[in-house]
Amino acid sequence: MAAALRRPWLPDFCSIPRIAAVIGIAELVVLIIAIAPTRAGHWNLEEFASASALAIWLSLTVAILYCKGAPLLNRLPTPLGVAAALSIPLLISGFVAWTLMQIDLGLGELYRVPGDSQWRFVASVTALSVLIAMLSLRYFYVRDQWQAQVNAQAQAEVDALQARIRPHFLFNSMNTIAALVRRDPVTAERAVEDLSELFRAALGAGQGEGTLAEEIHLAERYLAIEKLRLGERLKVDWQIDPAVPRDLRLPRLVLQPLLENAVLHGISRLPAGGEIRILMKVADRRLQMLVVNPTLAPNPREAGNGHAQESIAQRLAFHFGPAARMTTAYADGYYVSDIGLPLP
Repeated sequence: MAAALRRPWLPDFCSIPRIAAVIGIAELVVLIIAIAPTRAGHWNLEEFASASALAIWLSLTVAILYCKGAPLLNRLPTPLGVAAALSIPLLISGFVAWTLMQIDLGLGELYRVPGDSQWRFVASVTALSVLIAMLSLRYFYVRDQWQAQVNAQAQAEVDALQARIRPHFLFNSMNTIAALVRRDPVTAERAVEDLSELFRAALGAGQGEGTLAEEIHLAERYLAIEKLRLGERLKVDWQIDPAVPRDLRLPRLVLQPLLENAVLHGISRLPAGGEIRILMKVADRRLQMLVVNPTLAPNPREAGNGHAQESIAQRLAFHFGPAARMTTAYADGYYVSDIGLPLP
């Protein structure tokens, strides 16, 4: 059972405001053409009304098809999905323009299109429709990505706030430190320092970027605290390729939430505990990070840590672009979080 954590590339065209915006863009193009200086002169009111009706009908039809076809288009690879999306206005507008030309010829009055410009009319309508579709898709895609980043940033700040005040983790850590104060004061002091670093990172979760080295360091501090609590039930295996660029810039709090998920929903629920494996390697100019942990079979009724994972996926996609990838999967008693990032 695997799930790719990436946002659909096709913007949402199912809302009334979005459909109205598409119609507005099409009508704006008609208005620009109407007032543009040409040798043939400006359109009269009847010609403008006819062009507006055609533009509104085409834009509304294409928007509805995008709305209904979004699940299929989003399942396709992005290049193929974009080509399929652009073929919709191409085919619809071409067919409608050709039909209007045939009706015009059938009436024999050349009512709307001069006799020597009919095929040019078909080509122009088709080209304009595809251009409007391209502009609309690009504009709404950028707008949706920006909105996703805003939401992800807000979610990251919420997650950071929750991490600061999560009672179980804080109380468990303080109880562990209290038990160590008399028996092993050096370890207790180190645990306090680790805890302070975690809280300091949580406070700055939504502020700027960090480096991969900082993420690894913070993850080690978190696991050190949990190791004090879980003892031999928690084992950690770090496998980091020397070629991994530790100075790589990336959003803060990417690795630690995945390890927290592995401890809370995996190791701590197993009576015998288990081993968390963190693997990092470079291949084909991409950085791959894997977090693998044993766990119980997922319960569909439990929400788990989905919000944190989606926040990580969105922030990585915004920072690295569409080449960033994050997937999660459960199989044979193990849960795997897989992150793939392009390297500069």
